Amino acid sequence: MTVPGTGRGIADISSARLQALNSGTQSSNLTECLAIDFAALMRAALPDLQDQAFARMQASQEGGITARMALAARILQDELGPEVFDLLAVHPSDTVRGWACYVLGQAKGLSLAQRIAQMRPLADDPHFGVREWAWLALRAHVADDLGTALAELGALTMESSERLRRFACEATRPRGVWSAHLKPLRAAPERGLALLSSLRADPSRYVQDSVANWLNDAAKDQPDWVRGLCAEWLSGSPPLTTQYICKRAQRSIRK
Repeated sequence: MTVPGTGRGIADISSARLQALNSGTQSSNLTECLAIDFAALMRAALPDLQDQAFARMQASQEGGITARMALAARILQDELGPEVFDLLAVHPSDTVRGWACYVLGQAKGLSLAQRIAQMRPLADDPHFGVREWAWLALRAHVADDLGTALAELGALTMESSERLRRFACEATRPRGVWSAHLKPLRAAPERGLALLSSLRADPSRYVQDSVANWLNDAAKDQPDWVRGLCAEWLSGSPPLTTQYICKRAQRSIRK
């Protein structure tokens, strides 16, 4: 299997490296993330679990990555309760910390504001993979309470961490990657204008690309709105950061 965008396949990973990943070593790229045997990693990270937990995980090895992440979280909560979050969230393995994201996403009795607040350290994690799992694990809650999500995540656009600012943007993308679409934002992307406006001249390329991708998503359904917004942002003497965002935002329209 070749991982799109990497030029590498899982077969390219040495057996020694794969064993290290399955033992809890942090991955270095997407190819390694996808190669991990979740059952083996679960046994290494939590060896005191009942065998039935590992068997449940092993049975899903051929499923999609997001489905397996969610299943791992369910298994761990079934076995150890929601308190397992604290243990997972500080584990050396990025995949295990990703399971923590899904444990928080599946936890009962929490408001969206509480989930976002507790997710902050994982959304700000040094590892790229954990940062993706952080917003993906909350995506269903964002869809269920979009108004609250836009308000709570909008506040994160003022954070000093570029990772948190990007998290706010990625979590609300109308189409997103590996996630369900947010149909209300596909139909009315202007609902996200306050959040986007806060990031229109963000100094971080990491954030700029996320804003451009948000708008590119919107342009696939509402191209005139995106054209109009970019024209407004580009009026006068916009900074180079805004110019970059608007150019990338309209790449689908210009094809």
